[in-house]
Amino acid sequence: MKTLFLLTAAVALAQRADLPYPPEMPGAKVETYATVASAKLNLYIFDPPQKSTPRPAVVFFFGGGWHHGSPVQFEQHCRRLASLGFVAITADYRVESRHQSKIPDSILDARAALRYVHANAARLGIDPARIAAGGGSAGGMLAAVAGTIPKTTVAALVLFNPDLIFAPVPGDEALAAWSANRTARPIFGGVDGVSISPWHHVSKNSPPTLILHGKADTTVPYASMESFAAKMKQAGARCDLIGYEGEKHGFFNYKPGGTPAFNDTLKKAEAFLLSVLQP
Repeated sequence: MKTLFLLTAAVALAQRADLPYPPEMPGAKVETYATVASAKLNLYIFDPPQKSTPRPAVVFFFGGGWHHGSPVQFEQHCRRLASLGFVAITADYRVESRHQSKIPDSILDARAALRYVHANAARLGIDPARIAAGGGSAGGMLAAVAGTIPKTTVAALVLFNPDLIFAPVPGDEALAAWSANRTARPIFGGVDGVSISPWHHVSKNSPPTLILHGKADTTVPYASMESFAAKMKQAGARCDLIGYEGEKHGFFNYKPGGTPAFNDTLKKAEAFLLSVLQP
């Protein structure tokens, strides 16, 4: 199982390596939310056509195994959500290949990005009580950490094949081998798995969550999503898990012209966000 995880993770990383960096997204406002060791970390902000305020917002974090990737991954999601009345933002953060960073650094950046949006909500035309976080794979984990491990408040989570378990799940034999010793790799920087594991911090106060996941995902097993959703529901928190038969990791990503999976997952994300953060 461990060897399979490493191989499939490498495939997922390669898929994210083809995205352009530095990002260029015509029409997006660019603001620097933090400068770390001379690296400027930017937000790419898409405003709705009608600028009446305050508006709900969603902040996306890209995937790439915390090793690389680009905010461009969620450009098309942002453009669509902006057209529906959201302030839609795709965020940069430190990754290993560009900044020699570790996962705790990426988590700090994600929190900083969300704090910046909260602190500048009035200027950006955003309702601070209606800020959602989202992301794919590693970026989904960053969004979920912010939503389930209290420090940064988010109103909802939209997660595309996220990684949500970093320590053993008590009593779950199916996930035991997969969840054990996950944080032993150097990129984790020696962090304790429980401290960054959204599953282990679920509570009745966890925000409403949508998870879109391939049932044939071998990088992040679908069973881990079922376990997370069950724990959310047991705690009394909303978690909508939508599984896609035969789909693997990264199935939701945009390609020119669109794909059925991209179109369907975006439609589901739109409906969920509209249901909890009505513009």
